[in-house]
Amino acid sequence: MTVAPFTIPLWADLAAVGIGALQGAMFASRIKEHRIDLLGVALIGIIVGLGGGLLRDLLLNQLPAAMRSNWYLVVATAAALVGMLLIRIFDRLNSLIIALDAITIGLFAAIGTTKALASGLPEVPAVFVGVVSAVGGSILRDVTLNLPIALMHVGSLYAVAAGAGTTLLVTLVLVGANILVAAIACVIVTTVIRLLSVRFGWSLPEQRAIGTWRVWRRA
Repeated sequence: MTVAPFTIPLWADLAAVGIGALQGAMFASRIKEHRIDLLGVALIGIIVGLGGGLLRDLLLNQLPAAMRSNWYLVVATAAALVGMLLIRIFDRLNSLIIALDAITIGLFAAIGTTKALASGLPEVPAVFVGVVSAVGGSILRDVTLNLPIALMHVGSLYAVAAGAGTTLLVTLVLVGANILVAAIACVIVTTVIRLLSVRFGWSLPEQRAIGTWRVWRRA
C-alpha cells in the first residue's frame, strides 16, 4: 500500500526532534552518579532527538533527514541546552520528563510509519519502521549512558505503546482516513498508553514469572 502523496511538514519533524532532545538532556542531567559534564548532557539530548529519525531513514535506505537540512542539528542542540537549563532551575521535573518521553514516542511513531507508507512499504514493515523510530532514541540513550535498556525491562511498554499507535495509523489509512488524522490518532494513542502504563504500573509478564508458572503446571 502506498499512501497518497504526502510530505511531513518540516516543523512537525523538527518538533519531534526538539521534544526528544529536550527530554534526553533532562534525563541525562538527573543521573548524578555518572558525573556527566555539560557537553555529555548536550550530546545525550542530541542523540535522543536525532536517534529515532536516523534509524528510520537507515531502514528506508534514505539519506538521514538530519543530513539534508541545517535545522535538525540546530534544533536538537538548542533544545538540549534548554533541557539542561530547566533541570538546573527546577528540582522536581520527573513528571514532565515522563510526559515528554511519551510524546516523543508518539511523534516518532507517527512520522516513521507515515514515511514508511509513503515510501511504498507494506503495512507490517511500515509498523516495524514506526516502532523502531519511536524507541530508537531511548535505546541509543541507554547504550550511550551504559544503562539497562529501558525497552527490555518490565514496565516500560515503549514498544507496546508504539505498536498500538502505529497499527492504528495503518488501519485508519487502509479504510481511507486522511493521513494527517491517522497520524494524530497515532500520537494520541501511543502517548496515552505510555502515560497510563507509568501511572498504573502496567507491564508485560516477566520472563521469570512465566517460567515459574510453567514449572508449577508441570508439578
